[in-house]
Amino acid sequence: MAAQDPSPPSSMESNKPGYPKKILGNKLEDKHLCKCCHNILRRPFQAQCGHRFCSYCFNLAISNGPQKCIACIKEDIFEEATSVLKQGCAFPDNAVRREVENLAAACINESCSWRGSIKEYELNHEGKCEFMIVPCPSCKERIRFNEQERHSERECPERTLNCKYCKEPFHFKNIKAHDEICPKYPMICEGCAKKKIPREKYVDHIKFCSKFRMPCRFHVVGCDMSVEKEKTHEHERAFAYEHLNLLLHYIMGMKVSMEGLQPQGLEVAGHKLVELQQSLRELEARVSKLNTTTSSSSSSTSGHPVQGAASSSSSCGLGLPAQGPLPPPPVLSVSTSFTPLPSSVGAALELQLHSEKTKVAELGRRCAELEVKSATFENVVCVLNREVERFATTMEASNRQHKLDQDKIEALSNKVRQLERTVGLKDLTVSEMEGRLREMSATTFDGVFVWRISDFAKKRQDAVAGRAPAMFSPAFYTSKYGYKMCLRIYLNGDGTGRGSHLSLFFVVMRGVSDALLKWPFNQKVTLMLLDQSNREHIIDAFRPDVTSSSFQRPVSEMNIASGCPLFCPLSKLDAKNSYIRDDTIFIKAIVDLTGL
Repeated sequence: MAAQDPSPPSSMESNKPGYPKKILGNKLEDKHLCKCCHNILRRPFQAQCGHRFCSYCFNLAISNGPQKCIACIKEDIFEEATSVLKQGCAFPDNAVRREVENLAAACINESCSWRGSIKEYELNHEGKCEFMIVPCPSCKERIRFNEQERHSERECPERTLNCKYCKEPFHFKNIKAHDEICPKYPMICEGCAKKKIPREKYVDHIKFCSKFRMPCRFHVVGCDMSVEKEKTHEHERAFAYEHLNLLLHYIMGMKVSMEGLQPQGLEVAGHKLVELQQSLRELEARVSKLNTTTSSSSSSTSGHPVQGAASSSSSCGLGLPAQGPLPPPPVLSVSTSFTPLPSSVGAALELQLHSEKTKVAELGRRCAELEVKSATFENVVCVLNREVERFATTMEASNRQHKLDQDKIEALSNKVRQLERTVGLKDLTVSEMEGRLREMSATTFDGVFVWRISDFAKKRQDAVAGRAPAMFSPAFYTSKYGYKMCLRIYLNGDGTGRGSHLSLFFVVMRGVSDALLKWPFNQKVTLMLLDQSNREHIIDAFRPDVTSSSFQRPVSEMNIASGCPLFCPLSKLDAKNSYIRDDTIFIKAIVDLTGL
């Protein structure tokens, strides 16, 4: 059988620039480099001038019309006829393409041990390496490809979670804030110790919980004790004296505050008191003056009685017609009409003076009351100032403690993330060791190898969908120090058998004892699909073509596969058969050891 032909380029492959130089496992030659991107040629095209370009680079260069060949200009060999790149002036260089695809390659990603040819790198490894560094789509952190799922589930600060209590979505960085407002978050009653009370029902619970501790009713005046509801009355009876003392201090403080809050009222009252005192002095002066006038009038009346009578008569006759002279009244009657005057005026003045004094006394009493209230308010303000200072001190200490707690949480979070990364690396190492152990347990050293392939239906679907078109078997040997080989199977076919046949190939691998063996490999190979009823096995055998590179001494991890692209029709496996049982098939390879 001939070696398998290179696969034709897909539209996606033709839209990529050259392979990076770092993937090459041996010395790089200039003829393998693109003259445009200076990377290893991918789908090479050769222009009329002889220079080679990647298919992608050539199409990109001529997308804006004909262009001069930059390589010709640099090498000073520019010719107008042949050094112009344009549509239709280049052809696919399949010879160089085959050379490039057979070059040994190694993955450029750190910690990846993949080895193979450039063709295998493009088909099976490029863009699929588990150690490839990619950005997280949410937080943009650069992580390994195989750590994406764990990062998005455990580490990404922008990941979205669903609250396990209320089922509402939120960002991981807001988890603490959500816990503070989640209506279904389970609370614990501090009184009766009942658990799992939803936050939305917690207020209703503590209203009726007899064990819940509430601040004393006198907490507004300074009692800082918390008492269970059922013991409230007992507490108030036991601490009645302390409560009254606190209340007294509170009222005194309120007085001080009142004085500070009503300075204008006190000032007005003081002005009014001064005005009243001045009015009182004026009234006393008028009373003294009236007393002096009354005394003078009495003296003058006693010395001139006739004049007083005439005056009286004149006064009495102002509104009457003259009827002749009247007889003069007795002198005693004149004296009697003047004596009541000072007594009535003095009584009225004394009554008014008494009223004013009463008002002054009332104002003085009210001023004294305002002074007492002002002193009370001053005490209340002092107490409140002390409470504010104590609260500010407590808040400052709480803020410091909160900052220390946050620092500790951050340090512990970093340590947890570091431990998770370490555990992840350990898990990766363990899985690699388990894989090697499975390969070693399946390895044979007599040239006969039976390959058990389980979950056939699922793997067949993966091959049809293009997710995993090919599978490699564990390695097996012709002897302990003999040739190292493996099988490669395409469950949906490859090359001429794609979509219609199961393709099976034989691969010669690089072994530790290759220097002691005879090359090229020239042993007959028999490939079999076993009938699990032991009736009719599907068998194909071939003897290697010693001129093919597939059977020369390997220079990379493995040679190009060679075998049977039309090994078994898929229709035979789709119909009722005895080759597949319990979703499992068995492939057997026998290497003829004659001459070894």
